[in-house]
Amino acid sequence: MAKGVVTSGQVAKLAKVSQSAVSRAFSPGASISDDVRKRVLDAAEQLGYRPNALAKAVNTGRSRLIAVLVTYLDNHFYPVVLETLSRALQARGYQILLFMTDRGNQDEVIQKVLTYRVEGIVMASADMSSTLAQQCVDTGIPVVLFNRYVPNSLSSSVVTDNFEGARKLTRLLIDAGHQNIAFIAGAEDSSTNKDREAGFLAEMSEAGMPVHLREVGSYTMEGAEEATRRLFAARGRPDAIFVANDHMAFGVIDVLRDDLGLKVPEDISVVGFDDVPEAGWKGYRLTTVRQPVEPMVRATVDILMEQISSNSVETRAIIVPSQVIVRRSCRLAPFVREAVSR
Repeated sequence: MAKGVVTSGQVAKLAKVSQSAVSRAFSPGASISDDVRKRVLDAAEQLGYRPNALAKAVNTGRSRLIAVLVTYLDNHFYPVVLETLSRALQARGYQILLFMTDRGNQDEVIQKVLTYRVEGIVMASADMSSTLAQQCVDTGIPVVLFNRYVPNSLSSSVVTDNFEGARKLTRLLIDAGHQNIAFIAGAEDSSTNKDREAGFLAEMSEAGMPVHLREVGSYTMEGAEEATRRLFAARGRPDAIFVANDHMAFGVIDVLRDDLGLKVPEDISVVGFDDVPEAGWKGYRLTTVRQPVEPMVRATVDILMEQISSNSVETRAIIVPSQVIVRRSCRLAPFVREAVSR
């Protein structure tokens, strides 16, 4: 057994072939005879040789890496997305390279990302400046904004139908007879929050109902808990709360039950958005809007693969239909209860 790092030259020498034959033996679909491939693989096994993917990327210009940028993973929607995206890309022969960013250093991180010769970028909970977006276009690197979009951006985007999902969820609360519906917003500058709140407001307006109270939770558990306390410190408590995502909704329910001694949904209804795995747990049973992760990931991967293959970057905007998931965290109209029980 050879000591240290085994090189392709050592394998070639033992197998009595050229170094290019060693490279072809480890390249799917490459032209090489069965006899030569077997000699190379036998020599590689004897020496303990493994191909150097990074060196190959330098030689071929194909890293088969997709960078994924996220600013946080507290919201369990994103770990589910990462797993689904990783598996989908692996099935296409690609791997993800994960980068954590802060709101203040995203362009700096993206500059580092580009040094890894990635073939595509997915911004899962992060944004990119127009200057860097143009740089990616100029260098032929497709960028997909996942679960967000930026108007007039050069980057592609894949989102669920946040507006329509919020309208349907709001109608569920109105049909159940709620009169004082409050809204807890997420990050106010995000496209997801803007579209969800716009859908909520549109349905409330159509019903001729004013928004009872509004607070901001900034898509954090702590922010949602403080927002809930502020709601109940104000005059006239709400009888329902539309929370802009599930992660915040869990904090809202915890405060209502543990701090304020209220029952959900008997005293107050709570709904969320995303349908993360915990939404179905017995302790929450949250009525919410499902963001269909698999179709969203499939659309993202399709955009990346098409543009990598064609070596051309085009802006595409995909909106995937959303679905209301009814559980036990909100009161329901009789006709809805009957439909759910069937």
